[in-house]
Amino acid sequence: MKKKNGNNKKQPNTIVLPPEPAHATVLHPAEPFLAAADPDFAELIRRVGPCRLEPDHTGEPYEALIRAVLYQQLHGRAAAAIFGRLKALSDGRCPSPEDLLTYSFEALRGCGLSARKIATVQAVAEASLNGVVPARAKAESMETEDLIARITSLRGIGRWTVEMLLIFTLGKPDIMPVDDFGVSEGWRKLKGLETRLRPRQLGEATLCLAPWRSAAAWYLWRAAAEGKTTGTGNPVTG
Repeated sequence: MKKKNGNNKKQPNTIVLPPEPAHATVLHPAEPFLAAADPDFAELIRRVGPCRLEPDHTGEPYEALIRAVLYQQLHGRAAAAIFGRLKALSDGRCPSPEDLLTYSFEALRGCGLSARKIATVQAVAEASLNGVVPARAKAESMETEDLIARITSLRGIGRWTVEMLLIFTLGKPDIMPVDDFGVSEGWRKLKGLETRLRPRQLGEATLCLAPWRSAAAWYLWRAAAEGKTTGTGNPVTG
């Protein structure tokens, strides 16, 4: 009998699944590839249905990073409430970099941001103004690893945060966020493992899913959530 995963340590990176949109009518090109690459994926796709990974093709990296920072280490409902209060400071929109830098520490704390996250979002705002966080057109033209290196140079921004930007805003098709708890837990359940793989092991195990690893991650999040009640929608994921 397989043992349940006993790792109860706090997991820094996880995804709260968004509400499912209406069933897709067009087959995602990743579906037949993943099904052919791995029989376990074929069965998972059969259970879950069409891939509904829907990147925001108009969003800017700055706003995507602000959202991702707010959702780090928080339940979806709590993060959504914080983001709502932050947007209320700017007439219901994500504050511009200029506006965000004018808000006092007390105002941002009043929205529910921790001191660490205040420092991080202000660093993102400054980096957007000075060009370190590129506009969408520039980001789309950059090599993936170059963009990751550039943005992770900022205080409080790790690889996972940039990977969420790459998948859900820039629509990069071949990103496998191996540090994500939901992805590693989904793989554990998919393969019937007793424990989750380490990030490097997971990266190696999923190489066969290239060039559609973003869609594979989408399915692994669903695998992790099977049998559970999903939380509220998470702007990071769509």
